[in-house]
Amino acid sequence: MHKILRNWHMPLPPPARKPRADAERNRARILEVARHVFTRDGADATLDDIARESKLGPGTLYRHFPTRDALVEAVYRDEVERLAAAGERFAATRAPLDALRAWMLLFIDHVAGKKLILAAMDTVPGGSARLIEGARSITLLVFHTLFERAVEAGALRRDVDPDDFIRAFIGVFHTTAVPGWEASARRIVDILIAGSRPTLGP
Repeated sequence: MHKILRNWHMPLPPPARKPRADAERNRARILEVARHVFTRDGADATLDDIARESKLGPGTLYRHFPTRDALVEAVYRDEVERLAAAGERFAATRAPLDALRAWMLLFIDHVAGKKLILAAMDTVPGGSARLIEGARSITLLVFHTLFERAVEAGALRRDVDPDDFIRAFIGVFHTTAVPGWEASARRIVDILIAGSRPTLGP
């Protein structure tokens, strides 16, 4: 899905040393527990709480995440990376329109999950707005790639503007304080897709 451009006239840097398997497991465990604690305690969550509940100890936690801000950012970045990876997986395993729909539904789950850790995100410098803005280019790239794939397959009309499509989709996220917004967002996904499919002949 991503095209990597490489300057072959420049010497390549030495390969990065691969983390040990146990270090990777520890990091994943910390992120999992941190996500739970930030959801439960919000701005009151502490690194000591997370170290204790992860059962890995503060030394292990601080080696991976020396500050609370670093951990908050890593939790959110991990969520965004999972979302991007899901887009690649859907593109590889599903029909184009089904892949786009599945990813948009998953994005709704992502927004709902982000709301749960928003209080913790707002404690870092720049707040949640900075973290969300930093991830915007990643999510837009995934959406546009899946959208264009559906257009090329003939599942969506070529005259549909992807930016109009996503503006209509994103609009529902301004109603997340309203009960039932998630069900409404899922219905809007289907409405947008149905309205963007090629028209049948007379």
